[in-house]
Amino acid sequence: MAVAEAPISEPHTSALGSINPRSISVFGSTGSIGCNTVELLSQNPKSFSVDALTAGSNWQLLAKQAIELGASVAVINDESHYNDLKNALSGTNVEAQAGNVALVEAAKIPSDMVVAAIVGAAGLKPTLEAAKRGALVALANKECLVSAGDILLKEVKKSGATIIPVDSEHSAIFQVFDFDNPDSVAGITLTASGGPFRDLSLAEMQSVTREDALNHPNWDMGAKISIDSATMMNKGLEIIEAFHLFPVALDEIDVLVHPQSVVHSLVSYVDGSVLAQMGTPDMKTPISYALAWPGRMTTSAQKLSLADVGRLDFRAPDNERFPALGLARRALQTGGSAPTILNAANEVAVLAFLQGKIGFVQISAVVQRVLESVNSVAMGSIDDVLAADDEARDTANNVINTIKL
Repeated sequence: MAVAEAPISEPHTSALGSINPRSISVFGSTGSIGCNTVELLSQNPKSFSVDALTAGSNWQLLAKQAIELGASVAVINDESHYNDLKNALSGTNVEAQAGNVALVEAAKIPSDMVVAAIVGAAGLKPTLEAAKRGALVALANKECLVSAGDILLKEVKKSGATIIPVDSEHSAIFQVFDFDNPDSVAGITLTASGGPFRDLSLAEMQSVTREDALNHPNWDMGAKISIDSATMMNKGLEIIEAFHLFPVALDEIDVLVHPQSVVHSLVSYVDGSVLAQMGTPDMKTPISYALAWPGRMTTSAQKLSLADVGRLDFRAPDNERFPALGLARRALQTGGSAPTILNAANEVAVLAFLQGKIGFVQISAVVQRVLESVNSVAMGSIDDVLAADDEARDTANNVINTIKL
């Protein structure tokens, strides 16, 4: 089911030039997406007001951002840094809070829009709370739809919330998908840069290092997302996400490797037309589209020159070298808790690789072992999701402990 159908109240139909500034809360403001969002907000102070900013443990940057944007509340998830944050905000009008409960309570603040940019399963509860109250949710957290897609969309439908995807691929589809005539859509294609190892053999990938995997050729992203790009698990997660976001069948979702990262995704129509959204690889473009939706706003992103690009290349992904794509499709077909298990196992495996506990090609191997070991069950609540997540993480850690480098 498409989730872009709920109306927005009239004064906020366009963030720029609206009667009142659009109020924003940014969850995960110190991460890559969050920092780009903060930059855009700081460049448009008359168009946006900031209610809440949250971070995991980077209290120094959180305090700086909160003061700069005049936020009402700053929440640090790591409670051990509460006093640090409180002292840094002393003498300002920004209230310091800490912990998981404060994070969820911040999502209940009646901001017009919540930017959900917390990486991983930690973003589930606050995003769900924002959806429950009918907010505009600028969704940059893949895991919310991957791990709890049915539950989140049930709340969206009930409350009249609107999800605006921030991932560059899903934003691209969102911009050219005919939601009024979904039967005219024949399929969607997610493009992938292919990551830093797109031209390496499986044997060559056996010896790649952490630094090699973090060196993305096109995008500047956080460590977790960079590794997911290198394994192409990011594209696997995006397949699941797209399945929930857009009214298409799984076999109507395709993936193409596109090294230039200029065409961000495509929508094919029954008459043979293919519509694509293009731009330079800069996350400020999809973030700004979400912030200003249904309008647009000026950004500092470099403008696209096709003459300078010169050529656009496309090829099918290699499922043998990048098995994560097949694992994601299989998890979605299995249903129930399988996508949650996939996501949790991947998070644990990626962290283990970053810590030097396993090799690069073992990331997908760990995920596969966990999917084969943990039974998929039906899920009806966020507690079910978190229970499946915990079981998958425990299993993944047990698998990793048996691996010898």
